[in-house]
Amino acid sequence: MASNVLLKTEFKEFKLFRRGKVRDVYDLGDKLLIVSTDRISCFDVILPSGIPFKGKVLTSISAFWFDFIKDVIGHHLITTDVEEYPVELKKYKQDLAGRSMLVLKTRPLPVECVVRGYLSGSGWKEYKQKQSICSISLPAGLKESDKLEQPIFTPSTKADVGHDENVSQSYIEELIGLDMAKELKDISIRVYKKAGDYALQKGIIIADTKFEFGIYNGRIIIIDEALTPDSSRFWPLDGYMPGRPQPSFDKQFVRDYLETLDWDKTTPAPDLPEEIIAKTTEKYLEAYRKLTGKELK
Repeated sequence: MASNVLLKTEFKEFKLFRRGKVRDVYDLGDKLLIVSTDRISCFDVILPSGIPFKGKVLTSISAFWFDFIKDVIGHHLITTDVEEYPVELKKYKQDLAGRSMLVLKTRPLPVECVVRGYLSGSGWKEYKQKQSICSISLPAGLKESDKLEQPIFTPSTKADVGHDENVSQSYIEELIGLDMAKELKDISIRVYKKAGDYALQKGIIIADTKFEFGIYNGRIIIIDEALTPDSSRFWPLDGYMPGRPQPSFDKQFVRDYLETLDWDKTTPAPDLPEEIIAKTTEKYLEAYRKLTGKELK
């Protein structure tokens, strides 16, 4: 299975703009090339094992959603077709096909735009302590995984390494200005609602998600990825039951396995067993099938 996995790219004649937890980004002048590898990170540590097809699922789902939400917000995607890439990149077609995007270069905004429709993850932990999330008060008596009356915008700082930190709306207003902060909140909630309504029809609950935005030609557009199993919590609708953690189509399956080990969540991370890798691949592929109605090519 390891032969099906791409963990790292080395396109030496191109400037490496950034190597994130999953993506390798190259600077092509007025554009960027984003390559989604099969790396997987948990607890802010990149694991030595890759997940076959993961990068292709992330790219294909993002491309699907960018098209789906284009009437709400513009996006940075130019093409995912390697034949339309600069000619110098075509010799890397085997590594790029299906897992890369040629995108506009923007001025990224320094905030993760998180929208929560359900009470889970760090939001659930904060609610238990404070009955609020990011200074937003919530009703008493909510259970883990409960649906919120309305989706809430809970922004965080943006960290390439380490953990993002939840912050308040007022923090974001001071960081980027009142008008832009309001626009990010409004756009994020609109996109979440539109995508969430669609996903429900396909049997998936989008419990929460995070977006990134950038400025291009003076306008805000969505960048990076959109509504993938890495940036969102996807739960199967037919198994939804508040009061406990939910089954998921994302890397929570890997996190749950790692929690059973005697590992201190620091580098080096342990290898994943083949069974865990195979089941995780299937979860990513199933999410793609359910959302798009297609098989991954």
